[in-house]
Amino acid sequence: MSDFYDKLEVRDPAERETDLLAALPKQLVHAQTATPAFAEILSGIDCAAINSREALARLPVTRKSQLLERQKALRASDPFGGFSATVRGPSMLRVFASPGTIYEPEGASRDYWRTARALHAAGFRGGELVHNSFSYHLTPAGSILESGAHALGCTVFPGGTGQTEQQLEAMAELKPDGYVGTPSFLRILLEKAAAANVTLPSLTKALLSGEAFPPSLRDWLAARGVIGMQCYATADLGLIAYETSAREGLVLDEGVLLEIVRPGTGDPVPEGEVGEVVVTTFNRDYPLVRFGTGDLSAVLPGHCPTGRTNTRIKGWLGRADQTTKVRGMFVHPGQVATVLKRFPEVARARLVIEGEMADDRMTLKIEAPVIADLTERMAESMRDATKLRCAIEHVAVGSLPNDGKVIEDARSYK
Repeated sequence: MSDFYDKLEVRDPAERETDLLAALPKQLVHAQTATPAFAEILSGIDCAAINSREALARLPVTRKSQLLERQKALRASDPFGGFSATVRGPSMLRVFASPGTIYEPEGASRDYWRTARALHAAGFRGGELVHNSFSYHLTPAGSILESGAHALGCTVFPGGTGQTEQQLEAMAELKPDGYVGTPSFLRILLEKAAAANVTLPSLTKALLSGEAFPPSLRDWLAARGVIGMQCYATADLGLIAYETSAREGLVLDEGVLLEIVRPGTGDPVPEGEVGEVVVTTFNRDYPLVRFGTGDLSAVLPGHCPTGRTNTRIKGWLGRADQTTKVRGMFVHPGQVATVLKRFPEVARARLVIEGEMADDRMTLKIEAPVIADLTERMAESMRDATKLRCAIEHVAVGSLPNDGKVIEDARSYK
């Protein structure tokens, strides 16, 4: 595909970075002054001076669990926990509830969730009919994609979830140009269509999200005439990244500033290393700053072969919260990170929990030069941090996998 949603997609990377960092302090000041939550989180910080990634990395990460805790604490007075900068009325079209329960506002701006860009990259164009099988009740998924489709000038059939036969009937009669929803439900629809001898020749493309979209399913859809692309979006942040026809990673949305940090910390990792996806958005209604998604990914080198110049990520690689319980004590990735900061000579480490239930053993495997008393000092630091005994084991440099895992639970539960 040679055409782009707008000129922002093909900006010089240096120009994009300059634009993002110029907008950053204004957004941080807005978050600090317009929301009680960030007034507290960013208390004492001169947000107008945060104009570099290095300065941004010194701000605290706010994770979904913290957002939920604040919402629960303020349910009676503010169900958004002080994170929303807008109020009920014309500027807040809808309120959604995600599992937790976490409440999310939907503002009134055009393409509020910024998904038109992902739809365009997947081949959708104005005047087409989009069959939307994301949920339309409680959670925002249906609205997230519908708002983007409307911004493109598409018409939307709000199929929602379930009622497979009725949705299939609508597809056969309305002849949609494309589908948005989960990949598994699209497969169910196509399998039922084949079983009922129903043809869907108009359905040639799909934008998929909400679950894994393996190459095997991509090929299965293509064999049935449907080219499927995927996007990465959340109820809190909207679109984060999207797939292109090149199928080489996911390209970042133009409206986010992304960091990949070491799980359990707010420390950015080197390019290519797996870590937690942390996003700052420029949404004025719901201005989330250094929001930790809990998802693992990594930055890919180079640019998309389609000509889009924004950063690419590998896509979803797992969850960052690897907290586990050992001998009745919770052990967190942040505790391991705290210990590693005391030993800069350690290039990479992984805490492995082994044994059987009630016979747990912790071993911190480290890629580091053999230095006198290093293992003894690290074992003492781990005991101070976790209150548990921990063996230290040297391993060959480069032998620990680059998968974002800080803690590996290898115990047998048989």
